[in-house]
Amino acid sequence: MIDMKMPSGTRVPNQGGRSLHSPGPVVLEHKNMKFLITDRPTDATLPRYIEDLKKYDARIVVRVCEPTYNVDLLKMQGIDVLDWAFDDGAAPPKDVVDGWLQLLKKKFKEKPGTCIAVHCVAGLGRLVDC
Repeated sequence: MIDMKMPSGTRVPNQGGRSLHSPGPVVLEHKNMKFLITDRPTDATLPRYIEDLKKYDARIVVRVCEPTYNVDLLKMQGIDVLDWAFDDGAAPPKDVVDGWLQLLKKKFKEKPGTCIAVHCVAGLGRLVDC
């Protein structure tokens, strides 16, 4: 198990009985920012994934792994998908970091408290690096 030090003021709300180590989305909140951390959906699980996105009002999905599902259904629901893939276990490249920081500044300034969904393959590896 990896212990992560969370910045002061960061909270992980009750996950509906799920722990941080069990499957399912995890919400992280810090100040005016909210993130939905998930594993990668498949075309077969996309309807359930969209339900989770709607539940947390996430209108942006940042995909940091190679694409393996069609985004058309997400786009039809008004959900944008940003593809910022990088190698698992590696630090994100500068363009991904710059894009991420620009996204955070823009979205959380426009609508404080909004939720941004992020996923890699399992919801753990690359997301710790972001």
